[in-house]
Formats: sequence, structure tokens, C-alpha cells
Amino acid sequence: MKAIGAMLIALALGGCANLQSLACPAGQTSLRTAQLFFGRSIGDAPAVSEAAFRAFVDQEISPRFPDGLTVLDGGGQWRGPENKLIREASKVVMIVLPKGRGATDRIEAVRDAYKAGFHQDSVLLVTETACVSF
Repeated sequence: MKAIGAMLIALALGGCANLQSLACPAGQTSLRTAQLFFGRSIGDAPAVSEAAFRAFVDQEISPRFPDGLTVLDGGGQWRGPENKLIREASKVVMIVLPKGRGATDRIEAVRDAYKAGFHQDSVLLVTETACVSF
């Protein structure tokens, strides 16, 4: 039974390793991408304005990822206290992460700055590997 468990763990880890590098078509390269989901509601306070979010992008995200990013409008929902459905406007920022070290630390710095600056509990992060062509 232990051998089967060890084999399943090895297969699962092997599957994760394969996700890190894709066989991309000619002209494309395998890179990681990040999608950050920023809620714009602050409890009973006014929502984060367009101008405030734009300033955040200019001051916190662009300096850390100067090669570019995409900002999209979104709408999110989540279960809050007492199992109540809460909906809020959001911004989604998509970044193709540069190769090398440090991108994860820069992403975490962006998340921390938003949570601290706008009194948010979290900033959702989704990363994945994709074939990219510039």
C-alpha cells in the first residue's frame, strides 16, 4: 500500500513538473503568466476609484513589470459573513512574467501594497504556464 501511495505522489509531482514547461509551436516560448484580481470595495467606504487604481498601477505595478501588462474590468462575487453573497467591481491585471528569479517576489509586493493601501483582505492570484509570442 505504501508503494502505491509513493507511486501516486511521484506521478502527481511529475505531472506538476510537466506543467512548468510546454512544448510550444515555432515562434513561441513557454513562460509563466499571472492574473491578479483586485476587489474595489472597502467595506462601507467608497469603492477604489478609477483614478486611484490607475495611480496604483503607475506607482506599484508598472515599475515592477515595465515590459507591460493588461488591465481589464471585472465583476466578482464571494461568500461573506453569514454565508451572504457579496458582489463587487474588480480589476484584473494580466502579466507575462519575465524569465529569471524575482518575479514571484515582485508579484507578492504588489499584492501586499494593494492590501495595505486599500484595506483589502486579499488579492487573488492565478499563475499558469502559457506559450507566448511577442
